[in-house]
Amino acid sequence: MLRNKTQWIIILFVVVAAFFRLVPHIPNVTPITAMALFSGVYFSNRKLAFIVPLSAMFLSDLFLGLTTISIFVYLGFVLVGVIGMITRKMNLKSILLSSILFFLITNFGVWLLSYPKSISGIIECYTLAIPFFRNALIGDLFFAGVMYYGYEFVSKRIVKTA
Repeated sequence: MLRNKTQWIIILFVVVAAFFRLVPHIPNVTPITAMALFSGVYFSNRKLAFIVPLSAMFLSDLFLGLTTISIFVYLGFVLVGVIGMITRKMNLKSILLSSILFFLITNFGVWLLSYPKSISGIIECYTLAIPFFRNALIGDLFFAGVMYYGYEFVSKRIVKTA
C-alpha cells in the first residue's frame, strides 16, 4: 500500500499541512479543506485518502483540543475528501465547492450546539459566521494552491526523475 514513492510524497504534503494548523495564524486561515481535497484528488488508494488526512488532523487536534463541534468538522473534512475523489481535480470550482460545503456543515453544527432551534437562530448563526467564511476561503485558496503547485513541482522533479 505504501511502496510507491508518490504516495509517500502525498503523505508528506498532508503531514506538513497539518503542522501548519499548529503555528500561529489568522483565525480560520488553515489548510483543513485544502488537505482533505488534496488527499481525495491525489491518493490513488481510497483508504489512504481517508486514513492519512484524518490521522494528521486528529494528531494536530490532540495539541489544539477536541471540542463538541469537532464531529461536524470531521464530517465536513471527510465530505471534502469525497469531493476530491469525485472531481479528481484541484481547481477553483472544486475548492469553492469544498469551502462552501465545509462552511455549511460546520456552522450547522454550531447552530445545533449553540443557537435557538428556529429559523431566526439558524439565520443568525450563518450570518455571524460570514467573516469566518471569508478567512476560511482565503486559507482554502492559498493552501490548495500551495499544495497543488508544490506537489506538481515536486512530483515532476523527484518522482519522474527517479
